[in-house]
Amino acid sequence: MKPTDLTLAGLAASLGRKELSSLEATQACLERIEATDPKIGAFLHVDAEGALAQARASDERRAMGASLGPLDGVPVALKDIFCTKGIPTTCGSKILEGFVPPFDSSHVIRLAQAGAVMVGKLNMDEFAMGSSNETSAYGPCRNPWDLERTPGGSSGGSAAAVAARQVFGTLGTDTGGSIRQPAAFSGVTGIKPTYGRCSRYGVIAFASSLDQVGPFGRTAEDCALLLQAIAGRDPMDSTSLDVPVPDWASGLSSASVKGMRLGVPKEYFVEGVDPEVEAAVRAAMKRLEELGAELVPVELPHTEYGISTYYVVAPAECSSNLARFDGVRYGLSERQEGGLREMYFRTRAGGFGPEVKRRIMIGTWALSSGYYDAYYLRAQKVRTLIKRDFEEAFRKVDAIVTPTTPTAAFRLGERADDPLQMYLADVFTLACNLAGLPGMSLPCGFTSGGLPIGMQLLGKPLDEATLFRVGAAYQAVTDWHERAPQEVA
Repeated sequence: MKPTDLTLAGLAASLGRKELSSLEATQACLERIEATDPKIGAFLHVDAEGALAQARASDERRAMGASLGPLDGVPVALKDIFCTKGIPTTCGSKILEGFVPPFDSSHVIRLAQAGAVMVGKLNMDEFAMGSSNETSAYGPCRNPWDLERTPGGSSGGSAAAVAARQVFGTLGTDTGGSIRQPAAFSGVTGIKPTYGRCSRYGVIAFASSLDQVGPFGRTAEDCALLLQAIAGRDPMDSTSLDVPVPDWASGLSSASVKGMRLGVPKEYFVEGVDPEVEAAVRAAMKRLEELGAELVPVELPHTEYGISTYYVVAPAECSSNLARFDGVRYGLSERQEGGLREMYFRTRAGGFGPEVKRRIMIGTWALSSGYYDAYYLRAQKVRTLIKRDFEEAFRKVDAIVTPTTPTAAFRLGERADDPLQMYLADVFTLACNLAGLPGMSLPCGFTSGGLPIGMQLLGKPLDEATLFRVGAAYQAVTDWHERAPQEVA
């Protein structure tokens, strides 16, 4: 077995037994990236020299009996939305080309404190706006299972890097499904924690009431180990919650769903869901039932308004957040002839891509005088109704099971000229963000064409533990998460 065939938890165990060194694991990742990334395009920046230095330091700590924990020496990578001191951070946009942050995000600091080895920065949709990784100004990332298809978005590079065995775990962000949708398309596991569970300090903002950081791994246990390292109160982010961080990974090897009540909402099994996707998810639910869980019908009647609500709230917040990119302080600055107003115009016109401009215009219009009450305020009221649907459902069940996406990964370019069809790729993931809940996607099958299918688990606020237990119990009796893409073998 090659080092990169190990899961994150498997590598941590091997490092602990000194069967492998961090330097060997990191070199294996760098060789894997060099061999596969020209086909995939998951990485925007690889810091080989820095990663090897971190790996040597980890091995020295371990030799002295001073290991920092299970992540010490484990190679990981970050979506290019996290500020990294001294390393370029583009957020997938031309407007941030050449921007090198003077500070690290809280997640970079916490991963370093846990001893993780940071290998590089990953491709993404521009400013996290997209569902296919095609809005990246640096070219699309490709799905390791089929190089003609999308790995999903916006955290497409984060999902593809784990699927292609380039690193053992990654971090992404999820504003409307940007962790769970690419996890489903790429055949890996990803979790969006409860809003406020993780800091957002040092993460370039898209929609501040929706953005949340979360991990990708091959298994629920991998994700638990990564989330453990980055969760918790951060004085640099007032929206981070001051609540205990459970030891999620402990006991997952014997996790059980016996006696657990799992909700099945009819609103997520409707016309438009690919029959192969529905069959795989229903088979997974049947497997959970065989393991001792009880399947309970629940209703989420305002789910149908999720897309329209999201596409008022998120663009409104993005139009405000992206006002800071004006050519004065960050990245691109078009300072030719003319005054300040001309510089603003040239910088933003040349720096932002079409999808970002579309959302800025929608958001600015929704917030404008005369339309605020009709659109933004009304959308916030519907958001409350969606949240109440979940509160009512969780009176009856411990977690909810749905398909992550209506279809498997679609072809690159297939929806690029049809924004509505692109937005529908997230139809089952948006409501989770609007309600601030934790949500996980894990592999539950493949289409007849060999494309991964994802099952989504939705939980009560701050109850990531139940999602990890369900995920670990399911993955203990299935092997979907163990399969590797042959396209980049």
